Amino acid sequence: MSQVSSIGQIHGNFQSLNADESLHDAQLEIRHLKDTLFVLRGELEDQEFNRNAAVQQAIQQSADDIQQLQGTATSLRDELESLRFEKDAAVQQAVQRSADEILQLKNTATSLRDELENLRFEKDAAVQQAVQRSADEIEQLKMTSSELRAALESQKFEYEAKLQKQKLETSDEHQHLKDTIGKLREELETKNG
Repeated sequence: MSQVSSIGQIHGNFQSLNADESLHDAQLEIRHLKDTLFVLRGELEDQEFNRNAAVQQAIQQSADDIQQLQGTATSLRDELESLRFEKDAAVQQAVQRSADEILQLKNTATSLRDELENLRFEKDAAVQQAVQRSADEIEQLKMTSSELRAALESQKFEYEAKLQKQKLETSDEHQHLKDTIGKLREELETKNG
């Protein structure tokens, strides 16, 4: 009985030893698990920090990219506005130049039309003057012709009158000579007779 009790005691001791050892193993494992958990928590926190830093960096990079893109967009918008303004100004200048040229051409056309009208008027006046001069010259020639005809008629009449007078005088002189010859013949015949 004492042996059984001893064995029971040894077994109790052994069980107690086993329990202590199991407890120690469990405590070691718990410590090891705590250490692992601490390391894992540290790694997780590092990863979380790194992830947050990467996200922050990505956000900052995105913000920088957005700001740069906004700046580029603003610059392009300003350049486009400037180009639009320059184009509008160039179109306005071209329209103004065209309007000025059209006005100048209209003025030139009006001036040429006036000059042409003046030339036409001067030509008409010159033709009218030439016609008038010709009419005056014709009238003068007609008058001269009429005067010459009248003078010729007058001279012809005077010539015919002179010729008639001369014929008459010649005829009278002839008759007088005949009469004188007749008288002289009679006288001569009377003397000779």
